[in-house]
Amino acid sequence: MGEEERRILTSEAPIASLEEYRRRGGGQALEKVLQTDPADVIEIIRKAGLRGRGGGGFPTAVKWDGVRRSEASRKFVCANGAEGEPGTFKDRYLMRQNPYQIVEGLAIAALVIGAEMAYLAVKRHMTREIGALQRALDEFQAGTEVARKIDLVLGPDEYLFGEEKALLEVIEGGQPLPRLLPPYLQGLFGGALGGPESNPTVVNNIETLAHVPQIILKGPDWFRSFGTQDTPGTMIFTISGDVQKPIVRESPLGVTLRELIYDLAGGLKEGRRVKAIFSGVANAVVTPEMLDLPLSFDSMKQAGSGLGSAGFIVYDDTACMVDVAYWFSRFLHVESCNQCPPCKMGSREITTHLRRLLDGEGNRGDLEDIPYVASWTPNGARCFLAWEESIVVTSILREYPEDFAAHIEGTCLLRHDLQLPKMTDFLQDEGFTYDQTYHRKQPDWSYSDDPVVI
Repeated sequence: MGEEERRILTSEAPIASLEEYRRRGGGQALEKVLQTDPADVIEIIRKAGLRGRGGGGFPTAVKWDGVRRSEASRKFVCANGAEGEPGTFKDRYLMRQNPYQIVEGLAIAALVIGAEMAYLAVKRHMTREIGALQRALDEFQAGTEVARKIDLVLGPDEYLFGEEKALLEVIEGGQPLPRLLPPYLQGLFGGALGGPESNPTVVNNIETLAHVPQIILKGPDWFRSFGTQDTPGTMIFTISGDVQKPIVRESPLGVTLRELIYDLAGGLKEGRRVKAIFSGVANAVVTPEMLDLPLSFDSMKQAGSGLGSAGFIVYDDTACMVDVAYWFSRFLHVESCNQCPPCKMGSREITTHLRRLLDGEGNRGDLEDIPYVASWTPNGARCFLAWEESIVVTSILREYPEDFAAHIEGTCLLRHDLQLPKMTDFLQDEGFTYDQTYHRKQPDWSYSDDPVVI
């Protein structure tokens, strides 16, 4: 299978117009869905085994069918393009490469579940991506009735904008503050508890929706010819950190980290070895023993970590894991919305302990306090952020005790020039650029004139 044949969503060059998209078969799936019973469309998606590409891997057909079967009078669907996970650039890459397939997938979802309106949500600072999506939307809306029910919504830069319950708040004009109930129980502009006015809402990541047209057009068996049994299809992978050639690349699931790092990203610098890999900040650290594990949602879970949104940050054996833990913890503390006190307080305490260790002021008490605080940080959490704090930090402490001990003893000689891999852009021949202002962001989401030490 050639490189182009291994892709479902992307190609060598971006698709620049609806006319070009149609020449490649675009739009045919939407026309087919207009003549097909919605239940049959959902069955196609179910047989294909499509799982959400936003990080959770939830079966798409189950999500769609639950809302479609609801007796509520109003239903909605949202495409989540509010990417903000450190180490991940897949959604922005897809928006630049193929915005038309995103719009078509969203239109199909709206038809299938009987949505009153559909919303395409992205961050307002993503000007290049917004331009591509607006162009695709304008061209679709000029000749497709269902596309006229799609609104483009621009939201804030906060990490929690990408959380599905907080995303609904932003669409309604509020701040990205997660609700208690999931969208299928408390949807857009509605009441709660699953009643007739609950307005159940489907929220799908844009990469998930972009897969839908090809599945409808070519069938479940074709889709399952990519990937693994439990996670069919392809995924857009982001590889950054201590690699020679940082990349964003679509590949079939089942590829290994060794292939991604060494075959596609050029490996590490000469003489260096992999020390740690992180799939964003939401999962436990991936250790070198997992390099040959075929990547899928289930295989990564069974190995004690997670696939997440397939953004892998690689650190070599010169990197200090205390430094990594600090920056990840600081990010999660700053981005916590303060609705759940254990989350905000716990992440602050963990970050403070890690800062003490980095500053040479830590002791064994700090190492004992971190897992204790992490154990109660998720109490009452409205979203997964508090769990992320607990999972990622304790996994680093567990796997790299020597790095922490060296800081207590004052003998650490590892590299401490690390930064949070919060990506702002990607250039094919130059790699990623990172947010150089984030060290000034404060826990109330404002920015200081000077670096903020937590």
